[in-house]
Formats: sequence, structure tokens, C-alpha cells
Amino acid sequence: MSDISGHNFHTTFYHWLKRRGRTLVISVPFWWLIVFFLAPFLVVLKISFAEAIIAQPPYSQLLTFAEDGVVQLKLFISNYGYLLDDSLYISAYWSSIKIAFVSTLITLLVAYPMAYYIARSPSHRRNILLMLIVLPFWTSFLLRVYAWIGILKTNGIINNVLMWLGIIDEPFVMLQTNFAVYVGIVYTYLPFMVLPLFTNLVKLDESLLEASSDLGAGSLTTFLKITLPLSIPGIIAGSMLVFIPVVGEFVIPALLGGPSTLMIGQVLWNEFFSNRDWPVASAVAIVMLVLLVVPIMLLRNAQNASNEEGA
Repeated sequence: MSDISGHNFHTTFYHWLKRRGRTLVISVPFWWLIVFFLAPFLVVLKISFAEAIIAQPPYSQLLTFAEDGVVQLKLFISNYGYLLDDSLYISAYWSSIKIAFVSTLITLLVAYPMAYYIARSPSHRRNILLMLIVLPFWTSFLLRVYAWIGILKTNGIINNVLMWLGIIDEPFVMLQTNFAVYVGIVYTYLPFMVLPLFTNLVKLDESLLEASSDLGAGSLTTFLKITLPLSIPGIIAGSMLVFIPVVGEFVIPALLGGPSTLMIGQVLWNEFFSNRDWPVASAVAIVMLVLLVVPIMLLRNAQNASNEEGA
């Protein structure tokens, strides 16, 4: 009798787990997003409507309780209005989006041939090439950025080699320029573009390429008509992985950029730690998030449409 009841228990538990398994799996990233994204976002949103004060923490409370039991809610919308009044913030937003867009485009142009070559390589060589792409992640991000300082500075490796070869008479100024920022961003975020493209290109049906060749299409025509359209989901995924973090990049512009390199990450740093104006800094962060939502939605819609056409 006990064996029958035990069997019934295991059967019931199995059916319950089968019904609830999907919910349990989805709940893990769901609660992760709530704890590590939604909760901090709500905190920053609350601070953005506060008033900067000299205290600890350096902002006022939204809810105040009077002695007569009246609860007052004070929202300072002026923090958002201040962003429109000062051209510094608008220039920083525009410069960040422009640098992120150009960097994403350059990264795509560099990463696509690499991903295509890896995807068409033999399987035994493919793993080695992928390891070489991921290898820079084994070292510190700061060390990799600092290494570019030694390469791009006036008496760095590039200028010394060019002067030794007699190509130039005096060194180029590459460090603390937008050029150095683009180099650092492309180098740092290149794997984020290569890996999604490789994942997409490696699944490409080679029979389509053979059929295109049999019908008389050249290599360029086959690439433009078949390979490139089918790789659009990988292009969109890689572009999102590069564009979104680059908009808020702080370390690379701070180390490789100059005074003319203005990005919103530097503005956030100054507002939080130099000016100690947490409400304005929070407003800057919220607006930046809203600005990022628009291209994210557009890219997601384009990716979904591409996937539906491919299906």
C-alpha cells in the first residue's frame, strides 16, 4: 500500500512540475530583472523628482509627514527642465548618440568579415578562432584600455615605428582625440558584434549559396541577395549589444578622449561625484534611458520582422 501511495505522490509531483516547469524557469530571470533593474530604476526615478540639499543623502524626501498627520508629496520637476535650459546636456546626449552610432557602424564593418570567415572555416579551426575573439575578455578591461594609451601616445608604438621607417617626420597626435575613442570602443566591443554575427552566419544553409551559384549569380550578387539579408537578425542583435552600452560609456572617453570628447557618462559622473547633485544626475540617467528605449524598440521590431520573413 505504501508503494502505491509513494508512486501516486511521485506521479502527482511529476505532473505538477511539468505544468509549472515553464513558470519556474521564467520566474528566475523575471525576479532577477525586478531586483537588479526595476528596483534600482525606481530608486533613481524617485531621486530625480527630489531637491538637492546639503545632507546625507544629498536629496530631499518626496513624502513628508506633518505634525497634524498630513502627508505631503513634493515633486521637483525642475530637474528635468534644467536639462533643457542648459545646452551642455543636450550636446552630451547628441554627442553620445553620434559616437555610439559611428562606433557601431565601424564595429559592424570590421566584425562582419571576421564572423563570415570564422563561420566558413573548418570546425577544428573555428573553435580556435572563436577563442581568439573571446581571449581579450580574460584580461582586465582597464588594462586593455590603458594599453592603447601606450600605443597611441605621441611617443607610443605607432609613432615610433612610423618615424623609424621614415614615413613621418613628427609624431601624429592620436591620443585624447575622438579617433582614440573610436579605436578604444571598436576594440573593446568587437566581440559583442562578432559572436551574434557568427551564430547567425554559421546556421546559413549552404545549399542556398550553391543554388545561387548554379543559377549564374556571382559572389557579390550571392552575398547581397542571400547572405546579407539572412544575416540581418545577427546584425541587429550585435548592433544592440554595441550601441546600448556605448551610449553610456565612461571609462574609454575618460582615458582616451580629450576635452572635446563629451559623452553623457562623463556628465553623470560629474553630477554625482563632483557637483553632488543627485537629483539632476538621476534626471539625466532617466532621460538617457528613455532615449535608448526608442532605438531598442525599433531594432527589436526590425529583428522580429526579419525573423518572420526568414520563417
